[in-house]
Amino acid sequence: MSTALLTDLTIFVLSLWVGFEVISKVPATLHTPLMSAANSIHGIVLVGAMLIAATTNSWVGYVIAFIAAVFASANVVGGYVVTGRMLKMFRKRPVAPVSPPAPAGSLSQDGQARAR
Repeated sequence: MSTALLTDLTIFVLSLWVGFEVISKVPATLHTPLMSAANSIHGIVLVGAMLIAATTNSWVGYVIAFIAAVFASANVVGGYVVTGRMLKMFRKRPVAPVSPPAPAGSLSQDGQARAR
């Protein structure tokens, strides 16, 4: 195993470990807002995966770069989906117009007299 590959594997494993430790310490009430705000971080991870793919010379490096790109892409897309869902919660819902009450003694839709 070459030194560069060992360095790349070490960085990959350490980043997985640090990411897991950071996310596991976040309370559940803060998880969604923090993840939706972290899209830029996942974009940087995606750029890092592309840099690994551009500089590697072995198939192991390509596999690691592919896995990193898939995970980073899933995080970016998921972050935007969660953000969209959160923003929908704050939109005003349209209010249904209230129809005026029918006059007394009028007929209902089926032609029968309404009860008073």
